[in-house]
Amino acid sequence: MTRVILTVTVNAALDVTYGVDDVDWDGVNRVRGVHRRAGGKGVNVARVLTALGHEVLAVGLAGGPTGDAVLADLAAAGVPAAFTPIAGETRTTLAVRGARRTTLFNEPGPVVTPEELARFLDAYERALGGASAVVISGSLPRGLPADLYATLAAVAARHDVPAVVDADGAPLRHAPAGRPAVLKPNAEELARALRPDAGEALDIATGARLLRDEGAGSVVVSLGADGVLAATPEGTWRARMPYRVEGNPTGAGDALVAGLALGLVEGTPWPERLRRAAALGAAAVATPVAGDVDPGVYRRVHPDITVEPHHP
Repeated sequence: MTRVILTVTVNAALDVTYGVDDVDWDGVNRVRGVHRRAGGKGVNVARVLTALGHEVLAVGLAGGPTGDAVLADLAAAGVPAAFTPIAGETRTTLAVRGARRTTLFNEPGPVVTPEELARFLDAYERALGGASAVVISGSLPRGLPADLYATLAAVAARHDVPAVVDADGAPLRHAPAGRPAVLKPNAEELARALRPDAGEALDIATGARLLRDEGAGSVVVSLGADGVLAATPEGTWRARMPYRVEGNPTGAGDALVAGLALGLVEGTPWPERLRRAAALGAAAVATPVAGDVDPGVYRRVHPDITVEPHHP
């Protein structure tokens, strides 16, 4: 029986997407369509893994009527979930998707109390008992410590469960201390995470190796349409896309993380691991909402992605 991949979303959201022809920032905008679904980076990863046929368990925090809507949507989608209840209201995010671009409005999330965090940590440690890997991703709601993801990764390591961390800002800067198996920033997040004394002259490969030196097993940097760069124990690799896939980039990084988690569980060699992850990211761009992938786009782009050793 396949062991589950655990996904952690402590700042889950109800994602609302408005489809518009274009945005008039000084006038009235007519919305062509509205789409509502459970979101947050870990939730998106869980959706992709479920679609790929892998057993998952989504955990996190949820509160209020919005939290109830998130859990109801996950149940309707067939994504197993075990969220810790909190008193605060789960946030809503708004994506305005026009013909040429998508704009996001992300609420900060609820205030989480120390008692609620303690209950979540207990539930998280119990869930690790049946996990083959854990994905820890997204932003932190108010009240949680900036080093929480490092703590979660370290707890997972004590249970011999490898962790993939996808974060930004202070949570990313702290994450290497938890020794995650994989750390996945994008290029801008990597630049923000570099130590102040590292200097702006460091390139992406050097920055990725710096985070490895600080404790991460591997660092995979997503480069959007330019592909992926990965600093690993087996060397540094660069995956290049054969062409640009047009669409909605929201959720592409989450699909990529789903591919990395699968590669981690299956022990796939890094070149093929990156090829599949990059193809899943591209297939997510071709869909209108985060958490979905287009199988046809995946099949077309996957064989044409090149992965080669990267030499600075």
